[in-house]
Amino acid sequence: MIEKKNTDVLAIGAHPDDIELGCGGTIAKLVKLGYQVTLCDLTQGELGTRGTKEIRLKEANKAAKILGVVSRYNLRIPDGNIELNKKNLHKLITLIRELRPKVLFIPTGIERHPDHIHANILCKEAWFYSGLVKLKSKLNNKLQEPFRPHHYFEYMQWIETVPKFIVDVSDTFEIKMKAIRTYLSQLYNPSIKGNETKISQPDFLDIIETRCKYHGNRIGVKYGEPFTTALDIGFDDPLSILISKG
Repeated sequence: MIEKKNTDVLAIGAHPDDIELGCGGTIAKLVKLGYQVTLCDLTQGELGTRGTKEIRLKEANKAAKILGVVSRYNLRIPDGNIELNKKNLHKLITLIRELRPKVLFIPTGIERHPDHIHANILCKEAWFYSGLVKLKSKLNNKLQEPFRPHHYFEYMQWIETVPKFIVDVSDTFEIKMKAIRTYLSQLYNPSIKGNETKISQPDFLDIIETRCKYHGNRIGVKYGEPFTTALDIGFDDPLSILISKG
């Protein structure tokens, strides 16, 4: 059930923990600046090597509280099967039209995990089709008004791509890491027996920090998170960007 209307940013991930890993610092920063941010996981991560969907849901809700977001949703699309079909598209369009976010944060399409690639395609199509007048959707038997967010920005995950911009997250990096650490079922834990994954390696959190340091260094700050987009970005006041840090 949708809890809150008219959010500023809707951040979407294929699995619980994707959003925190890719843009958790940016989300925490936006919340700190007073913006309304909502999260949406497309799947419950039930095919993950470690943990269960019940455990991951609890971890995701705890992470959401740490980030300070308005609410977190899960569309319950089958993990490993994020298909571009009418059912999945309708779920996401319905959410976008109800929340009416100004901006979407979505996973990049250049990725090693097929779910992330398919999530990128689904999100971009939902972004576009949510604005079509003749495409009808209902929520609680009420016809929705068409609405398309101004922009979508793609956060990076495993594969590095050339960013279109980098957000300074120096003041919220520790919040990002605290949110990531709630996913105990996924991270390194010598007391948990089972198959290892890239995320469960002992140095995984160090890798996340190193990446943020690298991108921060590119703009002259301690920590940064990179984003890309196929859309052009326009500014009313170009000096607000040109004279900022970096």
